[in-house]
Amino acid sequence: MLKNIAGLFLLIGLFSACNSNEKPAADLLVFNAEIYTVDDDFSSAEAFVIKDGKFLETGTTEYLENKYDFKEKLDVGGKTIIPGIIDAHAHFYRLGLQQQKVDLTGTQSFEEVVQRIVDFQETRNVDFITGRGWDQNDWEVKEFPNKDTLDLLFPDTPIAITRIDGHALLANQAALYLAGITVNTPADGGAIEIENGKLTGILIDNPMDLVANAQEEPSLEEQTTALLEAQKISFSYGLTTVVDAGIDKNTIQLMDSLHKEGSLKIRIYAMISNTPENLNFYLGKDPLKTERLNVRSVKFYGDGALGSRGAALKEPYSDKDGHYGALLSPIEDFKETAKRVANSKFQLNTHAIGDSANSVVLKTYDELLSSSENRRWRVEHSQVIDEAEFKYFSKNIIPSVQPTHATSDMYWAEDRLGAKRIEGAYAFKKLVDQAGIIALGTDFPVEEVSPFYTFYAAVARKDLENYPEGGYKMDQALSREETLKGMTIWAAYSNFEEDEKGSIEPGKFADFIILEKNIMKVPEDEIPSIKVSQTYVNGEQVF
Repeated sequence: MLKNIAGLFLLIGLFSACNSNEKPAADLLVFNAEIYTVDDDFSSAEAFVIKDGKFLETGTTEYLENKYDFKEKLDVGGKTIIPGIIDAHAHFYRLGLQQQKVDLTGTQSFEEVVQRIVDFQETRNVDFITGRGWDQNDWEVKEFPNKDTLDLLFPDTPIAITRIDGHALLANQAALYLAGITVNTPADGGAIEIENGKLTGILIDNPMDLVANAQEEPSLEEQTTALLEAQKISFSYGLTTVVDAGIDKNTIQLMDSLHKEGSLKIRIYAMISNTPENLNFYLGKDPLKTERLNVRSVKFYGDGALGSRGAALKEPYSDKDGHYGALLSPIEDFKETAKRVANSKFQLNTHAIGDSANSVVLKTYDELLSSSENRRWRVEHSQVIDEAEFKYFSKNIIPSVQPTHATSDMYWAEDRLGAKRIEGAYAFKKLVDQAGIIALGTDFPVEEVSPFYTFYAAVARKDLENYPEGGYKMDQALSREETLKGMTIWAAYSNFEEDEKGSIEPGKFADFIILEKNIMKVPEDEIPSIKVSQTYVNGEQVF
């Protein structure tokens, strides 16, 4: 009997010893990499472990191989890995819709614009032609076009083509008829251009809505296709989270349904557009938060764009006497909305380009948030700031900027603003030094989707032709470390998501990208051409 009991204890001991030697299970070891974790110490690693869609541990390959039992291993051959890129300000849904429209980006003349429209209609034959991307500042004649040619070529087919910044459009007469626009139509919060008593077809800011409202809404199939096409493009550039800056309830609900069915995998931080329907639906509720969708902010448009002279300035434009641009809503309407958002659990993110618009936004934010910590309200674009008003920025009033705006606008921005005001424009370094944080995005499809153009514009402050030599206003350039933070952990912070993404750390979502070149070390002029080798969301390869 004693022998049997002793044998039993021996078996138990042996079994326990075997169990104690068993390694914890993990899903994937990624190794042989140059990893920038973007943690608090901005530390590097050569390998990491993933389990259940999250990072489990970082370290050396040898240490992690000895510690865990893996289902799979991925040798990346010495390539660079960074956290999945977060585009802090984009128009994701609009990018998808644009794939179904005339692409007018890069046109060098109005004649080229017209030819693209003709070619598009020959193949598509749509009832209402829409497009986006023209920029008169890229043409030899840097003036707004008029509708005469489009009226001759398309007398019965409505056409509405939007400027690259989304704050001006050209409509032909058929579209103006459909929208009910005449020379007597009010143009509050924008402009309807009239020359010699006739409409030119140019609409700026708020009047553009009249044309938009005259168009049929995209079908459910078209909306779904748009979101999936935008996702495909985004993943190819290493974007794992996008902030969609200004969308409606129905689009958000479609995103949620596509997330749930599994076809939409990209993470989305949704800013709800400032409409009565949207505000009434969301503000009385808690924010909507899933692993892939976060709805907790309101997008308010303060003014227009500098390129179309719609940005609201304190003093007249230097290149247009007596013209100040315009706020898109009365100041009291903005303040009332801001108070309403302050009394909710939502964040307020306001588009502000000109120094007048930024002044109103910053002072209103400061007044409402003076006794409220951790509200993280954002100023989208923060483009032209009065020198005396940089002081308002902080981790509670966050600058959200798009570096390629500086390199797109640098050819003519000083003409608009003058030598004094330009010193407070595109001042990224001054913003990050004041706030301690900066969120970086692209504003696509206003600019290109590529985050590597963003990175290059932030650190080199040059266009893709290497102009200007030495960089544009280089005292306002960001370091590579600041730029990578702005596209990862700081962007996550601006979305209240720094505890779940933005760095490669245990417990965070396994969102990461593998790059063909080391973005932190390659010569500056190679940054724009960096390619993404693979993109992962939740440890799943999506590109």
